[in-house]
Amino acid sequence: MALWRTRAPEVPPPLVDGIVWQPDNATVGIAGRWDELGAHELLVQWIVVDGQSFVADAGLPTVPVLPDWSRIAREPWASQVILGLAGRFGEREARADIAELAKLSWRLAYLPTPLNITGWYFPVEVDPTWQEAPRLAELLAPLPRPLWISVYDSANVGAATLADWLAGWLPADIGVFFQDGVGVHARTPTVAREYADALAERLGRERLRVIVEAFRPHTEGGFRAAVAAEIAPQIAALKGYPLYLFDGPHYVDDGLVEALGNRA
Repeated sequence: MALWRTRAPEVPPPLVDGIVWQPDNATVGIAGRWDELGAHELLVQWIVVDGQSFVADAGLPTVPVLPDWSRIAREPWASQVILGLAGRFGEREARADIAELAKLSWRLAYLPTPLNITGWYFPVEVDPTWQEAPRLAELLAPLPRPLWISVYDSANVGAATLADWLAGWLPADIGVFFQDGVGVHARTPTVAREYADALAERLGRERLRVIVEAFRPHTEGGFRAAVAAEIAPQIAALKGYPLYLFDGPHYVDDGLVEALGNRA
């Protein structure tokens, strides 16, 4: 009598490692199927923004409705969390207030949460046009590690120049989330890959993760969610690096998750 073995269904390789969440009042009930794309880590951009807190017991006014952090901690796409600290919605305001934001972030980093925190993120974005960016080296020294910042290239100085600039002042124990720039049409996926390769070579591959911009400019102003056909080339071009979709709750709904999965 022949014995037949049933072949186990093939599990598709993960498309991304995580998602980014920029908390606001509209997305405090964060929910999605991002784990179907492989996402297991959540980068929370901030827990305090413009003086309002998304967590209790921070000694600050709270947003009208707090996220259910205990429920979020149980979600498969948040089995690991990189916790963003204190920031501002406006970039100019954030950069003008980096010293105070760093002090507040130090206090926030030690608040108890139900989350499985694997690192911390300082949510003041860096690019080569910001002349005071090297001040971060001293200001962020007291914050716990692993610590991450995000970097973009609004001036299009080029991959090698950006990598050299960062290597010239960024402490070796701070990692970088590189914003690929594809969503704002600053570069193509192929050029974004060149940036990632240059940063990995100069800083070390273990210090680099890539934010895949899951949005596009809207013809009527602002931004819209990208479609699967637009995001798929980004993911393919940047394959091999840890990839995080920006941002899950605002731009990557269940329909887009399904469409990306079908294309894969």
